[in-house]
Amino acid sequence: MKIAMKMFLLVVAAFGFLFSAGGSMGQAAESANGIAGVWVGVLGGELRVMVTITKSGSGQLGGTMDSVDQHAVNALSNVTFHGDALRFEVPRVGGVYEGKLKKNGRDISGSWTQTGTPAQALDFMRRTESGATSKGNVEQAVPKAEHTPKPLLPGFNAVIPIAPTAFKADGKWHLVYELHISNMDKWECAFTRIEVVSADAAQKTLATFSGADLDGMFIHPGLPNAEKVSKLAAGEFGVVFLWVTFDKLEDIPSAIAERISVKIGDYPEALSIVMPPTGVDKNPVVVISSPLVGEDWVAGNGPSNTSVHRRALIPINGHAYISQRLAIDWVQAYPDGKMYKGDPSDNRNYRAYGAEIHAVADGVVTQVGDGIPQNTPGAKSLAVPITLETVGGNHVIMEIGNGLFAFYAHMQPGSLRVKVGDKVTRGQVLGLLGNTGNSSEPHLHFQICSANSEMGSEGLPYAFASFEVQGKAGEDNLSLFPGGPVKHEMEIPTEDEIVRFSEHP
Repeated sequence: MKIAMKMFLLVVAAFGFLFSAGGSMGQAAESANGIAGVWVGVLGGELRVMVTITKSGSGQLGGTMDSVDQHAVNALSNVTFHGDALRFEVPRVGGVYEGKLKKNGRDISGSWTQTGTPAQALDFMRRTESGATSKGNVEQAVPKAEHTPKPLLPGFNAVIPIAPTAFKADGKWHLVYELHISNMDKWECAFTRIEVVSADAAQKTLATFSGADLDGMFIHPGLPNAEKVSKLAAGEFGVVFLWVTFDKLEDIPSAIAERISVKIGDYPEALSIVMPPTGVDKNPVVVISSPLVGEDWVAGNGPSNTSVHRRALIPINGHAYISQRLAIDWVQAYPDGKMYKGDPSDNRNYRAYGAEIHAVADGVVTQVGDGIPQNTPGAKSLAVPITLETVGGNHVIMEIGNGLFAFYAHMQPGSLRVKVGDKVTRGQVLGLLGNTGNSSEPHLHFQICSANSEMGSEGLPYAFASFEVQGKAGEDNLSLFPGGPVKHEMEIPTEDEIVRFSEHP
């Protein structure tokens, strides 16, 4: 189940310069060269801005907005200059500038708007080749950028929203959790290395992430066009998705910490801090039976550090959750790797369609949803608008003990066989697999979570008592193990594994 929710963070990346201006016919003639050049201005009376506009050989405009005060450079996009009207966007901060070049070719008058803030006046003056502007016949050089002094401590705040629980998959043990990092400094933070260490005197290194690996684990929520880098501008927020693997349960300490190395602004040396300890839950996770029976079930969007479920950080009522942290979209494949035969727009042609969905444990039904019509696979729109009430389509939530809830989504309308308050036994049929809610084709979305809410909860690990892995699903084929299925016990399947479940859940 793929969820896209809009979040935003206000990041002001603006700067400015002292001006001088004046004029001559030669300077006025600069307008004949168009808008390309360096332009300086002051936003809000204090934030200094320098915009460099470039022109390619094909005539396309581009450039950057450069911060002296905050040591951040952001790319411009959709730069246009028609007549005397200039417009450009700064996607990373959600900013738009619109202004008009005056007849003297040196001055631009306009306004800056940014997500979440009212429009502000922002005027620019062209910077001369000497690095100055002119005004009142008094030349004043543009001040040089301030260099970052040696920091006393890194000015970021890092929080682990939910402590990790150890679980087993693919024969190894895993800890999966996140760091929420806020840059509270006026300087950019560039994270160079994150080490997961044991939270004891030895501080044994358990895993190290740096370079491209760290960049791939780092996101900037609310900034979809941000660079895929492990940097935070002043005031910016980021999330690091950590996944640490161990050979044996005994190798996992009872508490862990993170040693974080970061460069502050342009200070040349990285600083390193160790976060406070975080306890690790090493108790056995809940053991469940399968919600499905039979073979060729593909664990679509299943557990991995890059799965869309793993990265689905969604704010609900003022708190951000990952309810789908270890969720699986179960689809059933044919031998050729396709999920259907015949017309792909007909739900009935999908192998998974109509499969019975079983209770994974004894429990009590705490929530149901029914009556939502089915989607047409491949259609440009879904059958109903997606809200918190419709996202799971026709669904069932069960409380299965110890504060855990099992969530089954996207069932056929009218197929539910339980109601709220029903006591359900393991293996009992709850309904039939369908294609409702936020779903593109017939499948079962399944997860274990911490509350009676499909979105407003934390996704937690679990283990199937037994299953067999037949192979791995590719984009267009199934890669089956030549030696036959491999039995796994007390584990969870991982992304795109092909699974065979017992006929007796």
